[in-house]
Amino acid sequence: MIICKSEQELAFMREAGRIVAETHRLMAQAIQPGITTGELDRIADQYIRSQDAVPSFKGYNGFPASICASVNDQLVHGFPGKRKLVEGDIVSLDIGAQYKGYHGDSAWTYGVGSISEEAQRLLDVTEGSLYAGLELIKPDVRLFTISHAIQKYIEDAGFSVVREYVGHGVGAELHEEPQIPNYGIADRGPRLKAGMVLAIEPMVNAGKRYVRTLEDNWTVVTVDGSLCAHFEHTVAVTPEGMEIFTKLNA
Repeated sequence: MIICKSEQELAFMREAGRIVAETHRLMAQAIQPGITTGELDRIADQYIRSQDAVPSFKGYNGFPASICASVNDQLVHGFPGKRKLVEGDIVSLDIGAQYKGYHGDSAWTYGVGSISEEAQRLLDVTEGSLYAGLELIKPDVRLFTISHAIQKYIEDAGFSVVREYVGHGVGAELHEEPQIPNYGIADRGPRLKAGMVLAIEPMVNAGKRYVRTLEDNWTVVTVDGSLCAHFEHTVAVTPEGMEIFTKLNA
């Protein structure tokens, strides 16, 4: 069942989204060659808790950190730790915050220093695909119309859509119905209704679409070692269209 949120629940989620967006701003400022992914995790954890919120991911199904930090060929669920970022890396940071019982969830992929043209194009296309899907969100649109738009944007640019991991509903639970693939047939799936809150998150490989999980049972990497990117916003369906909760207004 897809849960439509009340105005009070939406207010809590709007604040959770703001906290996540502010945390991403801190990450963007902190990322530079030489910083460790563990230091980024510490900064994020400290800020989220300073806002009367708690990190959504810490302890979730045993996950050991407050953010996911995935570097280069790591797609999602990377553990922060002692790894130092170096010039030319790209790092995907997935951040969640729970405020008054409700979650905000957003991922962004950042370049470290000067990155290659290939890497920059991957980031640009993945971010562009996110907004290609978001701009279609409004009541009565069928869910997989969003999925189709994301897939088309990515594949028209020559990149690959990861199929094993999908977006999702979000609310009092970090992962709720519906599941939202980044591929699909337009005009299929449930109709969107005002009050639904969705985490839309394209995951894109520069090479082939296939991924595998490392022995830590968390970190997902591309099978062919190609670069990959991950962008995500939490959005609410409104009577007029949609509102992005995890984007700063200024």
